[in-house]
Amino acid sequence: MLCAARTRVIVLLAAIVSITPGVSGDDSVGQGRAVFITGASTGIGRATAELFAEQGFYVYAGARKQADLDSLNAIENIEAVKLDVTKQDEIDAAVAQIAEGGRGLYGLINNAGVAVVAPMIEITDEDLDFQMDVNVYGVVRVTRAFAPMLIESKGRVSTTSSISGFLCWGMGGAYTMSKHAIEAYTDTLAMELAPFGVAVSVIEPGNYRSKIGENLVQRMRDRGYTAEGSLYEQNLASILAGGGDRSNQKDPAEVAEAFLDAMTDDSPKLRYMVVPNEGEARMTMMAVVNRLVQINQDQPYTMDREQLIEMLDAALAGVEGEE
Repeated sequence: MLCAARTRVIVLLAAIVSITPGVSGDDSVGQGRAVFITGASTGIGRATAELFAEQGFYVYAGARKQADLDSLNAIENIEAVKLDVTKQDEIDAAVAQIAEGGRGLYGLINNAGVAVVAPMIEITDEDLDFQMDVNVYGVVRVTRAFAPMLIESKGRVSTTSSISGFLCWGMGGAYTMSKHAIEAYTDTLAMELAPFGVAVSVIEPGNYRSKIGENLVQRMRDRGYTAEGSLYEQNLASILAGGGDRSNQKDPAEVAEAFLDAMTDDSPKLRYMVVPNEGEARMTMMAVVNRLVQINQDQPYTMDREQLIEMLDAALAGVEGEE
């Protein structure tokens, strides 16, 4: 029992240690291999699609709106794919389109995602279902549909999570739940696809430029959502008034580079935390450390400081041995 507990802690500590990825400047790095990126219309998805196209991949880029599909089709080495990850018929059509392309599929990047903001004691079933349908079930649906092609190519799967897969914040419970779920999904999928030679990774971005905030506020407004009558009226009113603008955040190029590393490195990492500043890195790591301390506190097999440090040293040695 004690050995099992120690093993779990070592795995946890090893998983959260990350090194900033390096990216080759060789234009032929993709060698014409095909990758499918969902949610490629803006932000992280668009930056990733453009980078992969520049680096010699053939990119199938998923988007929902015709204007975005047209814009993507105008880029060399990118073929747009109409896709709403909540609709199985569109997923099936995407599989057919890519299969008919005759290139196979080397990589799948699950990037499509949304955010819902609401207090946990007031959130509606509709909002919670929407959050999970896109961020969790959508990832499961798409990966399941393309698994045969990825197994055939011994390819790779990478999914956009977030530092919110470790952090939690008020009004963001539904979103953080979805990203915590993606962390668990990644761990399990990696175990299950390893015997078939398929590598799995997850990218955990911090706060970069995207339209996710604007989209969530617009959805709230479209649904006639107001802060009136809420126990959290001031918080919600501030969110609605702010508009969700993230245009002043850092460009997501670093996140795209992490995806490129996950798809091209001979030994890709399971986790890539990519944040725009040291503060977000420290905040995320502190959240994980605090959780470790909390689960260790006052339980029958509590470990002392020396034992925890020993585990951390072993985890660090294991990561360094993989480099």
